[in-house]
Amino acid sequence: MQLDEDTLARRRRDLGEDHPDTLAAASGLAVSLRAAGEYQAARELEEDTLARRRRVLGEDHPDTLASADNLAFSLLAVREQHQAARELAEDTLARRRRVLGEDHPGTLTSASNLVMLLGRLGEHQAARELAEDILARRRRVLGEDHPDTLWSAFSLAGALTELGEYQAAKELNEDILARRRRVLGDGHRDTMISASFALILSGLAADPKAREVMETVMAAWAQSVEGRPPGS
Repeated sequence: MQLDEDTLARRRRDLGEDHPDTLAAASGLAVSLRAAGEYQAARELEEDTLARRRRVLGEDHPDTLASADNLAFSLLAVREQHQAARELAEDTLARRRRVLGEDHPGTLTSASNLVMLLGRLGEHQAARELAEDILARRRRVLGEDHPDTLWSAFSLAGALTELGEYQAAKELNEDILARRRRVLGDGHRDTMISASFALILSGLAADPKAREVMETVMAAWAQSVEGRPPGS
């Protein structure tokens, strides 16, 4: 993170606060801050970066929309800001659909952010329907085994679990686990999360205590997602 801070300081000094390269450095630092758990600092920097990009680049510029996605992600960490995060995510998704099209990777990233937000707000059926649409599009555009496709599938498995559709979630996660093992290897973080989730889903219907473990795993998964730059 020190390197990100130094880069931003140099670019502010040499290029000015509003230069696109300065704002790119600010965005990178905000991602690092969020990954380090410094949510307040990340949110403040992202709010400033978004305001500057809106003024300099316009509301619909890809960099502006990326900043909006980043800010919505940071707002996820603050319970009182979930509704604001949802409104920002919905606006960003609508703009990306209009500017980039339904199947563009940036559009699907914004849609994935909204799935997570809907889940946090308890709107699991809406999360499921959007997750199903994203998964279908990513399978068609990226293929069955692409990491982004598998993240979308795992999001859908989470929504199905929240809706009590344990068998469907179990079957989907088993497929995800097999693909992640083949593509990423047994030791990859994503594979291990799927493996843990498979054990939980196997006993969820029979043992209510399994749900407590599941919630811990899903929270860890959500935290790992929040540390990733949108689109990664």
